[in-house]
Amino acid sequence: MAQLADATVTGSPSVADLLAAAVESLGGSEREGQQDMAAAVERALRTGEHLAVQAGTGTGKSLAYLVPAIRHALEADQAVVVSTATIALQAQLVDRDLPRLTKALTASLGRTPTFAILKGRGNYLCRHKIESGAQAEDPGDDQLFDPFQVSALGRQVTRLHEWAEQTKTGDRDELVPGVPDRAWRQVSVTARECLGASRCPVAEDCFSELARHKAGRSDVVVTNHALLAIDAIEGRAVLPEHDVVVVDEAHNLVDRVTSVATGELTSSGAAAAARRCAKLVDQALSDQLLDAAEGLETVLTDAPVGRWESMPETVGQMISAIRNAAWACRQALGPDREKGAKEQEADAANRRFATALVEEVHDVAGRLLTAFDREDPATRPDVVWQSERELNSTTLRALHVAPLSVAGLLASRLFGQSTVVLTSATLVLGGSFDALARQWGLPAQGSEPSPKELDGGEGADTGGGHGNDPATNLVWHGLDVGSPFAHGKAGILYVARHLPPPGRDGLSAAMLDEIDGLVRAAGGRALGLFSSMRAAKQAAEDLRGRWDGTVLCQGDDATNTLVQKFAAETGSVLFGTISLWQGVDVPGESLQLVMIDRIPFPRPDDPLVAARQRAVDARGGNGFLTVSATHAALLLAQGAGRLLRGTGDRGVVAILDSRVATKQYGGFLRGSLPPFWSTQDPAIVRGALERLRDSD
Repeated sequence: MAQLADATVTGSPSVADLLAAAVESLGGSEREGQQDMAAAVERALRTGEHLAVQAGTGTGKSLAYLVPAIRHALEADQAVVVSTATIALQAQLVDRDLPRLTKALTASLGRTPTFAILKGRGNYLCRHKIESGAQAEDPGDDQLFDPFQVSALGRQVTRLHEWAEQTKTGDRDELVPGVPDRAWRQVSVTARECLGASRCPVAEDCFSELARHKAGRSDVVVTNHALLAIDAIEGRAVLPEHDVVVVDEAHNLVDRVTSVATGELTSSGAAAAARRCAKLVDQALSDQLLDAAEGLETVLTDAPVGRWESMPETVGQMISAIRNAAWACRQALGPDREKGAKEQEADAANRRFATALVEEVHDVAGRLLTAFDREDPATRPDVVWQSERELNSTTLRALHVAPLSVAGLLASRLFGQSTVVLTSATLVLGGSFDALARQWGLPAQGSEPSPKELDGGEGADTGGGHGNDPATNLVWHGLDVGSPFAHGKAGILYVARHLPPPGRDGLSAAMLDEIDGLVRAAGGRALGLFSSMRAAKQAAEDLRGRWDGTVLCQGDDATNTLVQKFAAETGSVLFGTISLWQGVDVPGESLQLVMIDRIPFPRPDDPLVAARQRAVDARGGNGFLTVSATHAALLLAQGAGRLLRGTGDRGVVAILDSRVATKQYGGFLRGSLPPFWSTQDPAIVRGALERLRDSD
């Protein structure tokens, strides 16, 4: 954790002075919420206590955490890690915020702070794989394929080889337009497949290693939640040594960590491992793994889809056979054989690829076999389920194993190792940080008044929470620095109480009428957020038959292209589903109405959600409120946050699910939304939208 220090470090400007210098240099203006957040981050880095900060859009939270983080990195001579959930925020930090900020702080700090971006090894081109011509086997195929065949795949790989001669970073995200995963796998390796710096003949020019070396020399390292999870949860030292982690977009942390900790076993994956081993081990060993893989496909056909309470006996036998055969292949792969230099190089690469595949198969099979060791399902650390999907008239089946909770992992391996600052525009749910604190593994101990409230200040937008678990020393504080937006004056929250509750048979006629009326009143300028693509398309088709304006629907074109068209054409409408709930930033008159068709509860048949709810219920808690309602509250708050993106924005958030007004949990959901002025009267809302439309 961050070392204790005096509030003002000798010889170094204060955080307040540095922030003021940065804001002035960047041509910004002072923001009270930003100053409060920067002071709270500085205190956390000084005391070693964790901090959760809710900072609304427009607060300037990036500067608020970067300024004290940079100051700490220079004083402690140790990197600070900044983790984000999206590529867009990574790009904003590395391409815009940090270059301008480090230049602005150079004079005050005496040197220019340094920064770097670091991603997982699979995000970078592998020079050795390209130069050696090694092939990657696609687990979904039955045979190896030639990456240079005259096909779409061949053309994509050829383009990647040409790009490899030009790129300076080898970073996949810099390739525009991108390529499918199948093509990228031909020129990249996973961490397990990598030969390692000591054995790779082109290690000095390795893009991934160059990125790691640069990160190791930098004051600020920008990464993503997945790599942070690998470093902390899996124990792989992929990030440079650090004592502070800033988690931006922290509302996504649990989902990203869960994804990293989830394993998948398929018959095609096990078969791919067997084929990769075929020329490297005794054929009898690879045949055993291949036979077991085929057997798994057979027994899964008769096994139930969805969450499993116990392991079907025949499936358990096949998984055990796969685990044993994979381990036998792994043992047989052994060290490299003594051969000529060129032959040994290719052999080492092939062995490494094979080893990575069989180790993955073995490890997931082992987790599946031990997942049911405890008799009480609520105390089992892992959840197991089978999924199936159709692809080209073929049913693809997979077994999944995921942690019931990542709270313990985060508590011990993230919060127990570093000082952590978590921030997002959406962390306070139902008026408290507690819902997310529990998921992070922090003690949820209620709320305390903010400093301004204690001082009796008027109009205080900040709020705080705190927790202290003496057993683990997980001391944390929560702070809501509010928003520069006057939500009560700039926006209306409209809940359509008069509509019937949403059903399973698509959007009701009454809801379609409501959408049409709201869109007409607003003159378009509407973003429709729907719980399913089916609902979004139904609403789009219905509106196109009634209204002459432009109706864009997700799936008609690339999502980014649709958002750009929507922003450029004032009076258009954009309908879509989950990616639009968090990914749309359209300030100005193009967006003055956000419509949400229904509460975004997770699917009731989601295996992990169901297991987590049951575990909470078994402990005497409210599983629905803790899991499903918390998930819905996060998305609702994110969706409502699309409305006000600039200080001059005004408009309406219309929730067309009457349960927000009629159900007991509705209060929790409403308490998670920005403090808009609220109404349930459709006439008032339409009148407000018409006046707003006519004023522009």
